[in-house]
Amino acid sequence: MRRTRRSGRRSSAAAIAAVCLLALTACADAARPPEEWFPQSAEESAAPGDGRADGKPGTRHAGRTPRALPGGDGTTRKDVARAGGPEAYRRWGLDRPLAAPPTPPASRPVRPGESGLPAVAGRVPTRDKVVFLTIDDGWDKDPELIRMAADLRLPFSMFLSDSAAGGDYGYFEELRRLGNSVHGHTLTHPDLTSLPYAGQRRQICRQQERVAAAFGVRPTLFRPPYGTYDEATLRAAASCGVRAMPLWRADMKAGGLEYRSGDRLRPGDIVLAHFRGPEQQGGRTMTDVVAEFLREVQRQGFTVARLEDYM
Repeated sequence: MRRTRRSGRRSSAAAIAAVCLLALTACADAARPPEEWFPQSAEESAAPGDGRADGKPGTRHAGRTPRALPGGDGTTRKDVARAGGPEAYRRWGLDRPLAAPPTPPASRPVRPGESGLPAVAGRVPTRDKVVFLTIDDGWDKDPELIRMAADLRLPFSMFLSDSAAGGDYGYFEELRRLGNSVHGHTLTHPDLTSLPYAGQRRQICRQQERVAAAFGVRPTLFRPPYGTYDEATLRAAASCGVRAMPLWRADMKAGGLEYRSGDRLRPGDIVLAHFRGPEQQGGRTMTDVVAEFLREVQRQGFTVARLEDYM
């Protein structure tokens, strides 16, 4: 729908004018580009993913409906522009705001190869100093994280298991309304490689369907629990419409970042986190741990970008 200029002609009825004004207001919102609501990230063009893992197998770890943003990924604009003021970053222990990421690439550098199987990557190929925050499971539901995400306009991707998050998908809807996407992480968080193809497909596809039912958008990313997968996993995920399976290169823990290799972040690193409370993090809250992660990201000269713009 296009925004139209006000006609110089007289309206034949005041009611018609009121209806038109209401429609124009809605269309004006829809016409705004998503960058005005949520800064996105950029990256160089790269070769398609080929279905191989870019990382070792993971270790086991214990109101009103808003209008959708343009682009078809189902993110919404409600509250994205609502921040706590220009100094809100200080509330969360940062000494400066998060830098805005670059403009997103024209095409995603990580995408399925010719085989049609999902691409698998723990790092996105780019020279830009951006990293990607991903948060798994859904056990802890700290309302302060919603406030933090809104204040800082922090982009991240959620990978939810129904056994952890299913009791209160409404909490994650609040985070989604800020522009963050929700994806599947299986129904009950099993090691998929212990299951036959049919069992893997049930775990993956049914959770993708539940995410779609809860949030109104079918996800196209999927993360296997523990980072373990096999050929059956790739085939099952492809049958559910999954285009990519992000792994990770760094793990956000209560004691700081743990790297899969080296001792620093690298451009395009995917960072793994979990929705955890103080009882799982030595008394530290989710926002405590995220704030420490963001300080380290800034210290190393990086910022956080939106994974869905790259995969």
